[in-house]
Amino acid sequence: MSALPVALTIAGSDSGGGAGLQADLKVFEAHGVFGTSAVTLVTAQNTLGVHGVHPLPPELVRAQIRAVLDDFPVGAVKTGALGTPAIVAAVAAELRGRNLPLIVDPVLLAKSGDALLDAQALHTLVTELLPLATLVTPNLPEWDALQQAGAPDTLPLLLKGGHGAGETVTDELRTPGHSLTFRAPRLHTRHTHGTGCTLSAAITANLTRGHLLPEAVTAAFAYLQRALHAAPGLGAGHGPLGFRVESAATPGG
Repeated sequence: MSALPVALTIAGSDSGGGAGLQADLKVFEAHGVFGTSAVTLVTAQNTLGVHGVHPLPPELVRAQIRAVLDDFPVGAVKTGALGTPAIVAAVAAELRGRNLPLIVDPVLLAKSGDALLDAQALHTLVTELLPLATLVTPNLPEWDALQQAGAPDTLPLLLKGGHGAGETVTDELRTPGHSLTFRAPRLHTRHTHGTGCTLSAAITANLTRGHLLPEAVTAAFAYLQRALHAAPGLGAGHGPLGFRVESAATPGG
């Protein structure tokens, strides 16, 4: 029997490779985790923006999830861009009752500002998927949108502060059992495409490896800082990160 940990990402495809399921799989690999995926939508995308979005049929999304979970020993799951209410509902229906750690990255906009989740889908996310989440990882604008859509203040939350002001980026972990603050100097760079995907995927990988949530988030935050500094400088717009940096996910595991 293989001891290789396995994680599942349920997310959109980024043809530029810097975000979405492509980024998630690279992060999983960097953490020594075998990555599986369920594609929710396909984007025509590069560092300059999103040039097209095509959501997949919800039944196909659900079939992908079921195929993976019925055959692989998945240790944790993350969601990214889901696109439509029907896809959100399909994902929630397939994950409900599985009792797997679930990280929900509520991807509302691409780095370019293009919408990846419509208003009705946001409501479905709040009512059907967020109650299943182990942790939700919104940035400040996403958290405002989630609250306006009815998300409760009691959600286990990692509130990302990259959109805040000042020269220090502050993320806050808020759960019933833990309250932690993570700080890093603001890095003035255009190479920030996929930061949210990278952070949530690293948390998922760490949970898959058996780490408790505070340690998983702490290691993921440190990994993201190294990935930002290791950006390869690709593209003319918001470039991707450097995923193949030493993982901080392995203490004790």
